[in-house]
Amino acid sequence: MTFGAAAVATGLTIAAIAAAPANAQGLSIDLRAGTVRDQVTALGRLGGISVVVTDPRLWSKPVPRLRGRMSALVALRLIAARCGGEVEAIDSLLYRIVPRRVPTPRPAPPRPRPQAETSKTPEAPAPDIVVVGSKRDLPFGQTAGQVMRVSGQDLELGGAGGTERLTSRLTTIAATSLGAGRNKLFIRGIADSSFSGPSQATVGQYFGDLRLGYNAPDPDLRLADLAAVEVLAGPQGTLYGAGSMGGLIRLVPNPVELDRTGGSVAIGTSATAHGAPGFDTQAVVNLPVVTDRLGIRLVATAVEEGGYIDKPLLGRRNVNTTRIAGGRGTVHLNIADGWSAELIGIAQRIRGADSQYADRDGPHLARRTRVVEAFGNDFGQGQFVLDGRIGNVRLRSSTGVTALDLTERYDATTPGDPATLFVQSNRTRMVANETRAWVTQADGSGWLLGFSYTGNRTRLLRSFVQPGQRYPLPGVSNQLHELTAYGEASVRLTSAILLTSGARVSRSVLSGAAEDARVRTTPIVSATVATRYEWSVLPAAALLVDLRGGASAFLRYQQGFRPGGLAVDDDYVRRFDSDRVSTIEAGYRFGRAARDPFALTLTIAHTGWRNIQADFLDSGNLPSTANIGNGDIWTVEASGAIRLAKGWRMEGAVSLNDSSVNGRDPNDLPLQDASGEQGGVAASLRPIPNIADVTARIGMTYEAALSDRSRLKVDGCVRYVGLSRLGLGPVLGDEQGNYADSAVTARLGLGRFGVTASVSNILDARGNRFAMGTPFVTGKEQITPIRPRTFRIGLDAAF
Repeated sequence: MTFGAAAVATGLTIAAIAAAPANAQGLSIDLRAGTVRDQVTALGRLGGISVVVTDPRLWSKPVPRLRGRMSALVALRLIAARCGGEVEAIDSLLYRIVPRRVPTPRPAPPRPRPQAETSKTPEAPAPDIVVVGSKRDLPFGQTAGQVMRVSGQDLELGGAGGTERLTSRLTTIAATSLGAGRNKLFIRGIADSSFSGPSQATVGQYFGDLRLGYNAPDPDLRLADLAAVEVLAGPQGTLYGAGSMGGLIRLVPNPVELDRTGGSVAIGTSATAHGAPGFDTQAVVNLPVVTDRLGIRLVATAVEEGGYIDKPLLGRRNVNTTRIAGGRGTVHLNIADGWSAELIGIAQRIRGADSQYADRDGPHLARRTRVVEAFGNDFGQGQFVLDGRIGNVRLRSSTGVTALDLTERYDATTPGDPATLFVQSNRTRMVANETRAWVTQADGSGWLLGFSYTGNRTRLLRSFVQPGQRYPLPGVSNQLHELTAYGEASVRLTSAILLTSGARVSRSVLSGAAEDARVRTTPIVSATVATRYEWSVLPAAALLVDLRGGASAFLRYQQGFRPGGLAVDDDYVRRFDSDRVSTIEAGYRFGRAARDPFALTLTIAHTGWRNIQADFLDSGNLPSTANIGNGDIWTVEASGAIRLAKGWRMEGAVSLNDSSVNGRDPNDLPLQDASGEQGGVAASLRPIPNIADVTARIGMTYEAALSDRSRLKVDGCVRYVGLSRLGLGPVLGDEQGNYADSAVTARLGLGRFGVTASVSNILDARGNRFAMGTPFVTGKEQITPIRPRTFRIGLDAAF
């Protein structure tokens, strides 16, 4: 038998499994004497964890019988200690056993007491999680900067969901609300506009090591069968380059298990007040083709979100039903000792029957329009990943191809004219590669060196459509070819101080051209075709100080940027330039929210944003892009958790934002501030759009083992989103936000089966998430209501 560096030993790693988590106490352990493989296989099935063994010598070592009442994690540590290894945490349900790094043997941990003597064994401190988004697999405690992490089992509680699961749990993430697959995401108050134009996104979204998109909106992939989602506050320009000014969101998938056939299924149905019913389903299958060498993992999801918006002029109800279907597959091959390869395919299809906005001054949940504003998003990505090790140096190369087609329809009807639609198509194709090598020492010191290439082409096509007629509008195509080299190094100055410094150097070739330009008696502009070259250097530095009692403090400086491009403005094609942010942040943290009796994190950051790229409305109310000026952003973020009693935990978080833009009208016309008062050519506009001044969340969870085969989990929260504005100036100055939402979910696990019940918007509150559904002036103010009270019941099973 050949063993790979990532030989996966068993376990049930998906959230639908009803076994107790690794840090729960009270498992009845009785593992007969045998090899490490025998015991971790049995322990994984009993405790609901997965274990990776990186050394085949440890895999086959004999270990004595292990018996007693303890948690799965304590049992795993005892197994590791008896075979000369130690445990590292990859996730709350995923661990690995590696050879013990300390050259001299440590004292053996105490054997668990016999079951008859005690009901439980004292819990050892849980190990630090690994921040994979650091690109050096740094433990959380050795990572400078604000890092947030949501486990996959928390995201799946209550059925397969999308990005809204993150925004409901993390106060630092904001989003527009045009609909699934159409939204823009913002982190740390860095928001450019409400529209998706040719400018690159401010938040990088990744599956594994590869970006999901370049300048397209959030693809809103279902967060199914994930180990975790990591959110790194920005900018993250040194490691991730352009498009990570606000930060990044990284999906960490569960690994292929190479020695166990298994999986899970889940199904749910929902009922929305004042709306239509919905359903969701999810299936996961893991198949080892050749034990310990070749395996396949497949994930499939299908969701129908019931609509709740009525269109009385068309005689239709609940028009905004949305259907989402997708999946992914992973093939993992252990090539040789220390080397592995993976093929990953991701696909998702979104179809929205209509938009989800309503009239502000009309009946609740109704819109007086005479057109159907359907939309669609087709996303696909393929990846090839090669991973290995040469001595102490880790190597990883990821190559991918991405395709995204987004079609949107907006009501553009003006009084007295026929029903008119504005149709916009965004077609994106991207090829990317990243190759890096790194070394990470146990004390956090080490180095990283990487190279990357990104090639992206986007075509933005637009037209007006009336019954039987189509009127093409000028569109634009943008292409980018970017070559990058980056590096980072960390040095232990003292036992308590870790210094990190790095830089990224990129060369970008940007080109663009007009699409479907109409013939005019006067020329458009000379820049209907343009090519230019840009160099960018993004430095970074961070200082991490370990304090007494397990606390730490950090100081971090980093930059981020976005390249320029071409945009359409009043039938003209013109250039917009690159923009850049510089952020300095300071933070303090104590403990881990999911592990310790008390945890606290506090961060304050200041961002200077120069030459802001933003989308605006031209004189024809069509979205366009320009550089509007400079901005300053202050953010204060705090989060904490406390264990109130056995099984009870309370969490809280708050984000405060204050920002201003010192700008210039894109057409060099006098500006008006949000109050409607006219200013000069340059004016101070407050605040940056779509970022609430206050966002707060309080959550409560309860977990208890009702018996050896049953477990109850209850998770509830209340979330408040403060006041924000749709955009800059009087036209886009509408207020939004200032509402509270609530939800509670309960799951009863019965062996391999589970029953889930949940309710969202418990009080059936009314609120305006987003003050726009169409960018065209129709004489009606718009709101996007929060989804009315929705009940869901679901069943899940593991095999």
